[in-house]
Amino acid sequence: IFFLLSTPIIRRFPVVTSKLSLSNMSIDPIISEKALVVDPFCFRQFAQHKSSSSYSGTVFDITIEQFEQISNERFNAGTLSEGYAPFCKHLFIENDFTEASVNVLTITKENEHCLRTEYDARSEKELPVLTRHFPKELVTSSEKTLPVAKYLDLILYSREQINKENAAMDNDSKSSAPWGIVSIKAQDVNFELPMQPITAMRNAMGPEHGGSGIPIDKDSYMEAYKYWNHHANVK
Repeated sequence: IFFLLSTPIIRRFPVVTSKLSLSNMSIDPIISEKALVVDPFCFRQFAQHKSSSSYSGTVFDITIEQFEQISNERFNAGTLSEGYAPFCKHLFIENDFTEASVNVLTITKENEHCLRTEYDARSEKELPVLTRHFPKELVTSSEKTLPVAKYLDLILYSREQINKENAAMDNDSKSSAPWGIVSIKAQDVNFELPMQPITAMRNAMGPEHGGSGIPIDKDSYMEAYKYWNHHANVK
């Protein structure tokens, strides 16, 4: 193999001065330079998406793009908290940029009559499971509102796990970011609240039914039972 040393050839190309229209540019949606993105499963938590109209949990007025920008600015892989499985992590950030309120109340003798139950599925492809909650209109009023949350718990799934669940449900997140935000909880503490027992059961059913395929851990389940036996979400 011979290497020829010579003066490098510099090719000059004409400078294009006309403006480019973004509508005519082909942008690959799979490429991402962000550490984390809002997964399509979590779009229902943003008012800009029509799916939010039927979602009874926390819905943000801020856009997904703005939320991702702020979340990535505050992202530090070294501060992630462990989740219920190796592919799940938690990122806790101060809620100083949204008006999201806490959505969990302690069950008392004064409000227990307001509790309601229903079978609920988070998407059309999931199996409905029995849940209970406080209807927001029964526990709040113009004089009694829920306080703005101090923190946001960003629940992250690894790209590998998201791809696995997408394959089972025939979905596509159209992202290669290492982490996807699959849920956002507004709360007053910067640590994980126990997973609802029914969510643990749903996860154990497997990806084909909307779960993650992680078996129930009895100790974690019992800790969750102790908490949720006396608390309920506001919807």
